[in-house]
Amino acid sequence: MMRRIFLHELRVVFRKGAEIANPLWFFLIVITLFPLGIGPEPQLLARIAPGVIWVAALLASLLAMDRLFRDDFQDGSLEQLMLLPIPLPMVVLAKVTAHWVVTGLPLLILSPLAALLLGMDFYGWQVMALTLLIGTPTLSFLGAPGVGLTVGLRRSGVLLSLLVLPLTIPLLIFATAAMDAASMHLPVDGYMAILGALLAGSATLSPFATAAALRVSIQ
Repeated sequence: MMRRIFLHELRVVFRKGAEIANPLWFFLIVITLFPLGIGPEPQLLARIAPGVIWVAALLASLLAMDRLFRDDFQDGSLEQLMLLPIPLPMVVLAKVTAHWVVTGLPLLILSPLAALLLGMDFYGWQVMALTLLIGTPTLSFLGAPGVGLTVGLRRSGVLLSLLVLPLTIPLLIFATAAMDAASMHLPVDGYMAILGALLAGSATLSPFATAAALRVSIQ
């Protein structure tokens, strides 16, 4: 059943190319504008690269976050999902995983281009790609409860940002710290362990919190 929900979500999203293209275009535009704005100095670009990449990734993720349950709520299928024979947290897990595949995974694929534009070396790109691999699903899991709470509201983008952005601060801090350490060729194992712990904790708790938020919004 979870596999069917996952595949159905992918099919729905791929029918709407803009749902995938908009976050990617936003990420690329932000990454491209910084070198144009501050100049082509390689050392300066490499120094600001961690913050630029992760702020762009965070905002791109938020750009696509509100559609996680929006279509299901508007066409009435969200109530039907609650009546499925599997627990609602499992449904949420399948939908969040599909959301990451179409929003977070493409950012990982674009990471070599981002590294090239910002003057990062090969080791820096490897660490950046690893932080994106661990951190982007964490962003999806952290945002899901906020989406569940605001799914029934019109123009909920600002409120969703206020709910989600404070939760992402630890992720932003440790991901950029890992990339800073990589730029100085220092060990990054400790930062990666913390990022892994954040992913494990959010993946465990977020489906239950999101399911509770959806029940509150539907009632």
